Formats: sequence, structure tokens, C-alpha cells
Amino acid sequence: MKLVFLGAPGAGKGTQAKKLVEKYSIPQISTGDLLRAAVAAGTALGKEAKSYMDKGELVPDRVVLGMVEERLKQDDCKKGYILDGFPRNTLQAEELDKMLSALNMQLDAAVSVDVPFDDLMKRLTGRRTCKACGQMYNIYFNAPQKNGICDKCGGELFQRDDDKEETIKKRLDVYNAQTAPLFDYYKNKGILKSVAGTGSIDNIFANICSALGIK
Repeated sequence: MKLVFLGAPGAGKGTQAKKLVEKYSIPQISTGDLLRAAVAAGTALGKEAKSYMDKGELVPDRVVLGMVEERLKQDDCKKGYILDGFPRNTLQAEELDKMLSALNMQLDAAVSVDVPFDDLMKRLTGRRTCKACGQMYNIYFNAPQKNGICDKCGGELFQRDDDKEETIKKRLDVYNAQTAPLFDYYKNKGILKSVAGTGSIDNIFANICSALGIK
């Protein structure tokens, strides 16, 4: 089971990917995690990535793909894997396909967790965090008993800057411009599996399993 997970910020794809990891014992591969690990370990690719990061520049696709390739060659990927957060655009998808073909590891499916725009906005802008204990709430879906007060410790709740409406809209605009075209790319390849990302976590997971033809 070799998968790519797609979905806008707040769609819950990370949560669903983790459920697949737990049930089927395949690794979830996040390029963010790979970059941090490679930099910390001081690998050749990690040092090259750090040179770009230190200058505030984006790490080139070539370097990221190299890290993905190194990770996929590890033994725990033989049964399958979930790529989360990569590819982010069609150019990366094309390069990924070339690399996977060379490794004889072609994708089985691209899973798209689809959530309406208004729901995404509520999920992201509704988040509140306790300043004292870090407990998280959502004023629309999981509100505290007292407005602005943590149920757990009585601490003050706050909204992070990156959860404010203007910031969230920008993130979603970037996603739609860069990543949404991947849906057509994988649809044309005949491997796109679209699943509604609304409802309970367990129901969404059951729908993903059904779409993938697994139990």
C-alpha cells in the first residue's frame, strides 16, 4: 500500500494517515520530519538543506527528493508507506513518479481528504490554546465551558497568530494555487481516491479504507 495523502490545511489528513499507520504498520513519511532529522544528523543532504534554510531560502526539490528516496529504501517501507506533505505541486509529482519508477515503487493511490472551505475556516480559525497547560479547544466544535477559560486548569485561552482569519485565508489560497492541481494530475493517472473529510474521525477512516479496498 503505497500512498500519497492530499488535503488542505485543517482537512485532518494527518490524523487519518496516523490511523492507517497504526492499523497497517506502514510508515508515514513527512518531508518536514525528514528535513529536521537529516539536519540534526548532519547527513550530506542535511548539510545541503541547512545551507538553504540558514539563508531563509526554500530547500530545492532535488534535495527533498533525495531525502525521500533515502527514506523509501529503508526496510520498513517494503510493505508500503504514506507520503504526507509531498508532493506539493505537479512538478514535484512528476519528479516523484520518475524516482518511484526507478525504485519499482509506483504509487497505488493518492487519497484526497475533501472538506468544504467554510468548515476548514471554522476548524482553523476556531482553535484556542490554553496559555498555562497547552490544552486545545475549538469554539465551534469543542468549546470550553466558560468562554476564554480552560476547563482543565482555569488558564486563559488565546488564538495563535497563524490561526487568525487573514493568515488562514492566505494559507488556503496558496494551497489552492499550488497543490489543488495535483487532484487533476492523479485523477488523470487513475489513482485518485476522494473521500469526504466531514463527520466523525472513525467514519472518515472507514470511508478511506473502503475507497482503498482494504478492511
